[in-house]
Amino acid sequence: MKVLDGHVAKIPQFADLIIHEDDNLIVINKPPFLASLDEREGGEMSVLRLAKRYHADAQVCHRLDKETSGLLVIAKNPETYRLVSIEFERRRVSKVYHAIIEGTHVFEDLLVDLPILNLGNKNVTIDRANGKRAETYFKSLRYFKHYTLVECRPVTGRMHQIRIHLATQHAAIVGDTLYRGKPVYLSQIKKRGFTLGKGQEEQPIMKRFALHAHQLDFEIADTAYHFEAPYPKDFATLLRHLEKFDD
Repeated sequence: MKVLDGHVAKIPQFADLIIHEDDNLIVINKPPFLASLDEREGGEMSVLRLAKRYHADAQVCHRLDKETSGLLVIAKNPETYRLVSIEFERRRVSKVYHAIIEGTHVFEDLLVDLPILNLGNKNVTIDRANGKRAETYFKSLRYFKHYTLVECRPVTGRMHQIRIHLATQHAAIVGDTLYRGKPVYLSQIKKRGFTLGKGQEEQPIMKRFALHAHQLDFEIADTAYHFEAPYPKDFATLLRHLEKFDD
């Protein structure tokens, strides 16, 4: 067992994360609380380190925020890494994320195109004068009384892009405290029959922000790839509770 960001997490078996593997590519469903790349020398376990133990020449082709779960593409050789990187750089990779946001929001292919400035130290802000171009499309998939399941399609790949773009719409992702998102507690949505044992402190249903990299489509060397990653347990549990108590 290992503590990651205050959460007790087992370091996963890399082979258990794989949803596709061929001669050139490995695609995994990244669990939350696992960094894509090494954050510092001798630090916590990362996808890159796990991947290199599995295949010595492995290189992670893009990154997800530590708390974000979902699809991550890993190249098994330098040429594939180059080809995949070019597709991401030229914005030819179709990326679909799912997020659970606060409030009921009707997004019908809403385009948010607010420039993002990276301030360093994992901080970003909207800056129309100095920020870099950032575009995300949002589409509501499922409505609850107090929450919405949203499809997010980023065109660009700026740090925290989906998170900050949603925050500008007064639609912060559940649990995303950096952008004023609040966690969901069962006592909030289950008004009747909720009891807590003596001396127990209620924990949020989901102990991170509710963002999942759900789908990827791209083409390299005349081969088209399409991947989908199922929700991890915590995301699926939150949705199930919303369906049951907040519908």
